[in-house]
Amino acid sequence: MREPVDLRRRRILAAVQARGTARVRDLAAELQVSVVTVRRDVEELMREGKLRRGHGVVRSPLPAQELPEHTMADGDTVAVVVPERHSYLYETLHGARTVLDAAGLRVALHIAPQVPGAERPQVERALADGARGVLLAPRWRDPAAEEADHRWLAELDVPTVLMERRPPKGSALHAMDSVCSDHWYGAHLAVEHLVGLGHRRLVFATRDDSPTARTLRAAFAEIAGAHPLVEEWTWALSSSRGGLDHEPTDVPDLAALLRKAGATAAVLHGDVDALMLVQQLAEHGVRVPEDCSVVAYDDVVAGLASPPLTAVSPPKGEVGRVAAELMLRRLDGVPAEGARSVQRVELLPTLKVRGSTRPLLAQ
Repeated sequence: MREPVDLRRRRILAAVQARGTARVRDLAAELQVSVVTVRRDVEELMREGKLRRGHGVVRSPLPAQELPEHTMADGDTVAVVVPERHSYLYETLHGARTVLDAAGLRVALHIAPQVPGAERPQVERALADGARGVLLAPRWRDPAAEEADHRWLAELDVPTVLMERRPPKGSALHAMDSVCSDHWYGAHLAVEHLVGLGHRRLVFATRDDSPTARTLRAAFAEIAGAHPLVEEWTWALSSSRGGLDHEPTDVPDLAALLRKAGATAAVLHGDVDALMLVQQLAEHGVRVPEDCSVVAYDDVVAGLASPPLTAVSPPKGEVGRVAAELMLRRLDGVPAEGARSVQRVELLPTLKVRGSTRPLLAQ
């Protein structure tokens, strides 16, 4: 005998309220009815305000703090793996979390320590704990470390999205979803800003510890080298983190380098190194921006400096949000014949003009 609709819906409500969340397909199996039937019931219960929809799950309308800690159903977790002590990527994490929380998915944060190959154990642990997908931002201090991760990442059997990382063309990860900032465009913004203020002799300084740093070094060289209004430019390390398997590279005295090059402006990756340069210049009687304009790259703490630093601001939170949205689409379970194409998304940075840059005065 078919179960009355009202009774079935009461059972659905009871199951969801007991767990906090439940998958439609699991409810259908428990009630021994079709997924279509449960979806119709859920739609009606949502119209009555008795249920809320998450991503692939049904949720209780009770506030999260009123639910017991164990109510998240098994498998309703997405792992986010980011490097230790990386405030830039923590902003990306928060962007991803807003999307995943709204979809009814729990974020399991894994911090990869500063040792080579640290991400793999964290990912394996997350998968052993039942994570349905992985959002990942490997440290990849050098190309060798990146290449070492390609094979095992390509063999993961859950949806995986890289954040702020762009695998090389033709690599094993070329066909993996990824979302990152267009750092070439960020370098372009910095150069055009300074050239527009009349600066013709520039110093660029980047770190040596990430794919972003390597991308920026190449971008600055390409853009400044081809720019008709840039008379002289030079590149140097802003700081060297070094790998644990080799000694940090010597970092030049940037204030001395600016004097030697006759440069009137500098772009530094990242914020802390730019702040340190401003302090170093002040110790040598060089005023920012009167004597030298400074642009930071990252915009995590640039606005807190004195003077507040003009900065290229990659869309850190937006990278996380878009990556999480890609993840949700993968978790939809689209049949193979209707599978979505792999996406390699690039988002454009913006320039935040503050007090550390000004037009070059006639000399």
